[in-house]
Amino acid sequence: MITADNITAHEFIGLNTQIVESTNPQVIGLNGTIENETKSMFTINTENGKKSIAKSTSNWKFSIENNDIIVKGSKIAKRPFDRIGAKA
Repeated sequence: MITADNITAHEFIGLNTQIVESTNPQVIGLNGTIENETKSMFTINTENGKKSIAKSTSNWKFSIENNDIIVKGSKIAKRPFDRIGAKA
C-alpha cells in the first residue's frame, strides 16, 4: 500500500499527479494520470493529450489517503526498478 512515508519507493504508473513547482513555468499546474515512467521522464495523460515531462525539473503532488504529498523530482529521478523497494 502506498503511503506518504513510502511513496518514493513505489510504482507511479496509474497515479494522478499535478506539477506544483518547476523550472519550466509553462508546466506548473499540469495534471493528469501517469501512463509511463522512465529513468528521467513521466508521460502524463492530461485533458489536452499526453505530455512527457522530466521528473527532476519539477515537484509533483500526489493525493494519497486524502492527503496531498509533494515529492521532489530529484528524489525519484531513477529507473523505476531501482527505486521500487528502496527506503524513502
